[in-house]
Amino acid sequence: MNDGAFATRLLHWFDRHGRHDLPWQHPRTPYRVWLSEVMLQQTRVATVIPYFARFVARFPDLQALADAAQDEVLACWSGLGYYSRARNLQRAAQACVAQHDGQLPRTLEQLAALPGIGRSTAAAILAQAHGARVAILDGNVKRVLARHAGIEGFPGLPAVERALWTEATMRLPQRRLADYTQALMDFGATLCSARRPACSACPLREDCVALASGRVHALPTPRPRRTIPEREVVMLVLLDGDERVLFERRPPSGIWGGLLGLPEFASIDDALSATTRHGTAIGNACTSRIYRHPFTHFRLAITPLLQPVRTALAVGESNHEWHRRDALADLALPTAIRRVLDLALPRSDR
Repeated sequence: MNDGAFATRLLHWFDRHGRHDLPWQHPRTPYRVWLSEVMLQQTRVATVIPYFARFVARFPDLQALADAAQDEVLACWSGLGYYSRARNLQRAAQACVAQHDGQLPRTLEQLAALPGIGRSTAAAILAQAHGARVAILDGNVKRVLARHAGIEGFPGLPAVERALWTEATMRLPQRRLADYTQALMDFGATLCSARRPACSACPLREDCVALASGRVHALPTPRPRRTIPEREVVMLVLLDGDERVLFERRPPSGIWGGLLGLPEFASIDDALSATTRHGTAIGNACTSRIYRHPFTHFRLAITPLLQPVRTALAVGESNHEWHRRDALADLALPTAIRRVLDLALPRSDR
């Protein structure tokens, strides 16, 4: 295969069919590229665009992000999921202010050492913001290269990943690195997609190994299947007479780290026993249908338990907070908690 021809064909396709009006492309600064790359990890472009606009409006540069309260950053991120990305963004911004004169560093090694960045994201920043000749290897690029080069094996395996990095580096063009990097990502996201690849319209079809061997849908090799365990939890929704809900601040690390959640219990009886610590119950508690929320390695089966209380007692635990229902939209709540509240709270009261 002529590696130069690969890039030439891809760039020609990009000029005609690529995405040229994404908000982080105008202007295409290192900060904006970095934010977009982190937001786009495991999230679609259409979903990211409104979040990106709100985020840069509130935190227009590294200094603003570094100085912000973490709760404000998490609230601005709320709904995008994978909240460690938001925490790492702020940690990286603070490191840049402290160690790099308030700028994202311009070497691959220094960028990749920042929280939440890594080799591929660092390369994407350098290529798109500075035109550096460095290879990226996100999920879309892995799929394109595995198919075109016919690379077998699950891409998460070290040997397979090394082979993909070799292909990615070998195919780099001498010029237009920013456009080439965007072209690869666009091509994988739109034309060489996971489920509906448009092979008949592909500019790389003439020497695609997967197409020639009838393995387009078999490559890249999927992750070996495993049983996803399910965990069960009861989430207590206490609603007092002032229309306030009791929330629990989660630990800084782990699932939903640093965000507000609902008090969790192993059983309904345990949840009801805890109610007396926070107020005088009014009537019987009621449960809603179970909400199942998927995570990467397990599924959480949540039973919402609504218990109105007449008088809310002073919060004894430092991690507990009462918040009015009409202010919930501004809180740093995970999507799962918002769904549980939607299920638990009477519709007429929302």
